[in-house]
Order: sequence, then structure tokens, then C-alpha cells
Amino acid sequence: MLKKLALGCVASAMMALGASAQAQEPVRIGFITTLSTPAGYLGEDARDGFNLAVKQGGGKLGGVAVNVIAEDDGLKPANGKQIVDRMVADGIRLFSGPIFSNVSTAIVPSITGAGGFFVSPNAGPSPFAGSRCDKNYFVTSFENSAVHAAGGAAANELGYKKVVLLAPNYQAGRDALAGFKRQFKGEVVAEIYTKLDQSDFSIEMARIRDMKPDAIYQFHPGGLGINFAKQYAASGLNKTIPMVLPVFSMDLRMLKATGDAAEGLYTVALWAPSLDVPGNAEFVKAFEAEYGRTPTHYAALAYDTANSIGAGLKANGGDMSKADAFRDAMRKAEFQSVRGNFAYDTNHHPIQDYYLIQIARNDKGELAPKVVRKVLEMQKDVFAAECKMN
Repeated sequence: MLKKLALGCVASAMMALGASAQAQEPVRIGFITTLSTPAGYLGEDARDGFNLAVKQGGGKLGGVAVNVIAEDDGLKPANGKQIVDRMVADGIRLFSGPIFSNVSTAIVPSITGAGGFFVSPNAGPSPFAGSRCDKNYFVTSFENSAVHAAGGAAANELGYKKVVLLAPNYQAGRDALAGFKRQFKGEVVAEIYTKLDQSDFSIEMARIRDMKPDAIYQFHPGGLGINFAKQYAASGLNKTIPMVLPVFSMDLRMLKATGDAAEGLYTVALWAPSLDVPGNAEFVKAFEAEYGRTPTHYAALAYDTANSIGAGLKANGGDMSKADAFRDAMRKAEFQSVRGNFAYDTNHHPIQDYYLIQIARNDKGELAPKVVRKVLEMQKDVFAAECKMN
């Protein structure tokens, strides 16, 4: 009898140890992003910003051990969906990473349909902010058109009355121009849609020259934006027709590649390395020490995304089956954003500030983004009213 009791105690102890070991396994986070193609540096910066938060937490977010599994979507929605479907089948229930809205739109249904959570560090397609919102879908960056609405407000402040708009013909491009028009009070002379893989903009340049607007507003991320800015300067149009851009069309890496042609350009952004808010200088310093380069806004937003997830994991102890606890903590947004003011609206998209930035020489004579002033304060997106959270 005693022998059976002893064996029973040993078995119970082993079961308890096994359960404890299982409970302590890191939470796996599927990080699907663009790491190849000319836009690969965008995903690289997002991945590194996210991982910096994990490293600062000693391999943890919110005190919970995590394992970030990063994979390259190659800027192809089908690739992203294939990766996500495989990860979901493997039991992963927490995802982040996409840069481009076409990839995000392809993968989100597979994640939320399996009861998982998706927290976007960049892409914020407008349909998911409104009629297709979901209780397990969060966007820590922006709703796609919101930044461009700030662009429209900036164009008003700069006194431009007639503007030509340009963007690639995909979800984020269409959202961009819709957002600009929502705030701009002047005349939109033309809307020009380009291809997502376009490299030569000579035809567009000729059209702009003929139309003679007061300014142009263009959204072309990554390599597209570098080519556009260089060709715009080479055409001489920059001397007669000013260009206003969102930060996605002139981030820090694009600025280095574009060089002097970018001097004097105005951009709109929700973050800059020099932004004077608590925690931002420390983030920039830590990123530079870790990776040997200054972070772009892709890194900053992903860093915020990781810390936002950390607040959720702290609440559920890393048990993703406790979905309500994770979701409720996420909604409170109790983390220090490197952007300063930050809250989640009822559609799980940010309420935040937007800034007018000018590319100007710093004390070292280098071109850098300089915060001019705030153009929109604690701005909400316009789609929250359409969101009927399920």
C-alpha cells in the first residue's frame, strides 16, 4: 500500500512538473513581414524594432517568455497566407509583422478565423477599421488613410490650392489619396495611380509638368519612393512644383539614398527620431547601439507593437486561451509609446498625434527630419463608426 502511495506521489509530482514546464514554454509569435525585394529593409526595420523590445525584456514581453518566429512574405499575399496557414495549423495564435496592406488583408481572416490575435505594426487597411473590424484584430500603427489626412491638413497650412495626387494602385494607395482629400480644402487637379512594381515615372513627370499644380502629394514606399524622388529632382520639377509626402515616401533610409534632392521637402509623420516625448530618446539610443543605425518609423511602430503585446501577455500570463484577459489589457494600451499620446479607439485603431516634418540640415550638416509642429492632435480615424465589434 505504501509502495503504491509512493508511486502515486511520484507520478503526481512528475505530472505537476510536466504541466509546469508546459506552462513555462515561450509564447510563439508569428512575425510575417517583407524581408526581400527592394522593400525588404522595411520589414527588417520592423523585425529589429520588435526584437529590441524582446531583448530589453530579457527574452520576454510583459514578463512572459516569447519566441518570435520571423518569415519573409516576399511582398506576395499568397506567400503570407501560406505561411500563416502553416503556423495556425502548428498552434500559433499570436501574429504581427506585415508591412503591406495586400499581405495583411490576405492573412488576417486565417488568423482571426482560428481564434488567434493579430497586432499590426504597420499596415492598416481601411475595411478592417470599419465594417470588417474584429475583436481579435488590433492596429498599433494607423488606419491607412489617417496619416494622409494629416498630409491634407499640412497642404492647407502650407497654402497650396491646386495639388496633383499620386500613389500605387493597391489598397494602401487608394486609402492614401482618399485620406488626403478628406482634409484638403483646395482643388485636386488629378489623381494618378502607378504600379506597385513601377521604376520609371517619366510619363507621370510629364503629366505633372503640363498640369502645373501648386504642389504634388505622393505616396510611394521603399524603393518606389527613392526612384520617384530622384527622378523628380532630375526632371527639375522640384525647383518649381513643391512635393509633400507621408513619411513612408521619405523615411531615413530613403533619405540617405535620395541625398540632396530631398532637402527642404515636407513630410507628415506620427514619429521622428528627434520627437521630444518620454522614452523616445532612450529607444533611439538603444536601437542604434544594438543595430548600428538610426531607426526608421517602421522600427518605432514595431517597438510600440511589441510593448503593446507585452501588456496583453502580462494580463493573461502567456496563456493565449485566456483571450478575454489579453484583449481587455490590449484595449487599455497601458504601455509607454515612443510617439507620446496614444490610445486605442473602439475599432482597435490608434488615437494619436500627427506632425509636419521638414527635411533640413542638422548641427552636423546632415539631412535629417526636423519636427516643425503638430498638425493634428489625438486624431481618430473616420471608420470607427462603421465598426460593430463582434
